[in-house]
Amino acid sequence: MGKLRFIKDYKGDEGLRKSFNALANNIFGIDFEEWYQKGFWGSHYIPFSYANGDQVIANVSVNILHLMIDGETRKAVQIGTVMTHPDYRNKGLSAALMHKVLQEYEKKSDFIYLFANQSVIDFYPKFGFEAVEEYEYSMEFRSNETPSVSVPKLDVKNVNDLHFIQQFAFERIPLSQKFSTDNAIGIFMFYCLNVFPDDIYFLEKENVIVLFKKEHDHLHIFDIVSKNEFNIQQVLRKITDDSIRKIVFHYTPDYPNIQVERKKYSGSDVLFVKSTSQHRFPLQIKHPLTSQA
Repeated sequence: MGKLRFIKDYKGDEGLRKSFNALANNIFGIDFEEWYQKGFWGSHYIPFSYANGDQVIANVSVNILHLMIDGETRKAVQIGTVMTHPDYRNKGLSAALMHKVLQEYEKKSDFIYLFANQSVIDFYPKFGFEAVEEYEYSMEFRSNETPSVSVPKLDVKNVNDLHFIQQFAFERIPLSQKFSTDNAIGIFMFYCLNVFPDDIYFLEKENVIVLFKKEHDHLHIFDIVSKNEFNIQQVLRKITDDSIRKIVFHYTPDYPNIQVERKKYSGSDVLFVKSTSQHRFPLQIKHPLTSQA
């Protein structure tokens, strides 16, 4: 192994960025290039990497955002895109990058957190992270109504629609006062481009963008983007029909006019949190899926 150099925040370097994308594609099957070219890779997503020459071989990325917790805004850093080229594993590179991230951001944030798969859950407690159990929120649903018209979709391949989504998200209010993220538009646009490009709808009368998908008799709501307060019952009437029996919220809902149930979330990723201030991370929450790095 040759001498490695530490680099960070190099999105403007085409060669390094393409190498970063190649590694991400190799490890996770994802590519950040379209996200970059469309202007969504902003200053809040910062890769911390080691490179061998011009080849990025290990990375830990930082996402700078805010958390809304019980109506209070907290500074946070979400870690993501933790990856090492197979030829360079078991050499302590991820640990070294984690130390660099913590050294830079521990005193600048209230929380540092990340999502990890089951294969690496023993790694993060070494840095002071603690596992936090997430909860899933849902509600039983019955409707005798069938929408008279279909809800119009937004097309991320259409320049005007994509700009509309971006501007709408830029002006959005927090999804939940109990627990949600803010200042996370970059991650949200990544999900729009790469995860839910066919599931983005605009309800003109309610003036909300809803990311949702129907699966059998379940309706999965991934996000509701709004500039103002809205009535969730009116939204549900527009996006459901008489086939829906259950609605699953992939975030922490706090709507005053509906009753929801909660149960322990059984997803494959584990939420790890490191509190870097006197504030305590809330319990029994679901981190919004569309801002999960």
